[in-house]
Amino acid sequence: MSSPPPIPISSQQSSHNPQSSFTIPIPSLRPILTRLSGLSRHALSNSRPWTELIDRTAFSRPGSLSEAASRVRKNAAYFRVNYLIVVAVVLAYSLISHPFSLLTLVTLSGAWIFLYVLRPSDQPLVIFGRTFSDTQALFGLGLATLIAILLTSVLSLILTAVMVGVVIVCAHGAFRDPEDLFLDDQQPLASGFTSIFGGGDPSFGSASASVMSRV
Repeated sequence: MSSPPPIPISSQQSSHNPQSSFTIPIPSLRPILTRLSGLSRHALSNSRPWTELIDRTAFSRPGSLSEAASRVRKNAAYFRVNYLIVVAVVLAYSLISHPFSLLTLVTLSGAWIFLYVLRPSDQPLVIFGRTFSDTQALFGLGLATLIAILLTSVLSLILTAVMVGVVIVCAHGAFRDPEDLFLDDQQPLASGFTSIFGGGDPSFGSASASVMSRV
């Protein structure tokens, strides 16, 4: 009785095509999370007590439009971090209420962060064996972002949420009397907002400058 013919076994190495590999240089998440955590702690350390923000005894109706505008300016300089948190909460609630828009925004943000922002400019992007230059990566990400914005409602959702948050902030600032607050008139409002995230991390400014130089 003859033995059955051997079953042919194909080698995995022979069927492997090195040109079909999917290679994307992704940096380690630990330093990224560490930096984000440090920036968040620094920003929250500049926030004012929430009891001052919601003190009912400090609310009064402004006498004129100019007085309301002055109150908004002073309160924005004092409660800048708290106001940013309020706007962020409104935006987060809007995105959570629309999971598809949230998924789209997370995908786009992740693509920009890992494929462009955190990728060294001298390190090419390789996808499925094809190498893309820094300019091509920027153009591709911009085109993908534009298509996602046009095909989804993520942009209108973000703008609506930010507008709602700004309205809440302006309403609070107009009716909250800032006379009992210790305001520093020497500190411009713009520098106050930029110091929230950049003041405690020297590498933040250099990283931003590095990204802008590639555009």
